[in-house]
Amino acid sequence: MIAAAAVRPAILRAAGLALMVVALEWARAVAAQQPGLAVAALVAGGVALAIPALMFPADRLGLGTSRLGLRLLGGVAIGAVLLLPAAVRPAAVPQISGGLAMAAVVVSIGEELAFRGALYAALEEVGGAPLAVLGSTVLWTLAHVLSHPAEFLGAVAAAGLLLALWRWACKDLVGPILGHVIADLAL
Repeated sequence: MIAAAAVRPAILRAAGLALMVVALEWARAVAAQQPGLAVAALVAGGVALAIPALMFPADRLGLGTSRLGLRLLGGVAIGAVLLLPAAVRPAAVPQISGGLAMAAVVVSIGEELAFRGALYAALEEVGGAPLAVLGSTVLWTLAHVLSHPAEFLGAVAAAGLLLALWRWACKDLVGPILGHVIADLAL
């Protein structure tokens, strides 16, 4: 009885975070489609997505400075893997403006803090690593339904799974943040 009562707040927190994070992504995607609001919506959305991470200590989020060199190297490797689909595309690499580049960085960091940081930690508390990996991947994919074409959602899910598996295997969020930033700037 006591164990079940202790799990309830963790489930409620995870469910609340899931709803909030997906709603923030959808609101950002809708606002970014409005003429003249794309950069502002991306920056505001990225900042808003980072807020749930404040509910957890840095070590629960996978943030820290231990093995920082390896974490950064891992982030570059993740970025390279995420860019593999772009490597086979015949068109040239797109050029983005400085404002859009800044917005991409803010969104990448915010999404990682939200999905592989706070949401992952909350789901892990409820059901361990399997729920954290699978749940954060499913919610990540669902959150991108409004901002990506349906035929691209498989790639979104694969990227989310890669980032979540790294988060689990390395107990690290630095690598996923860096890899996500690299991929968003290049794509």
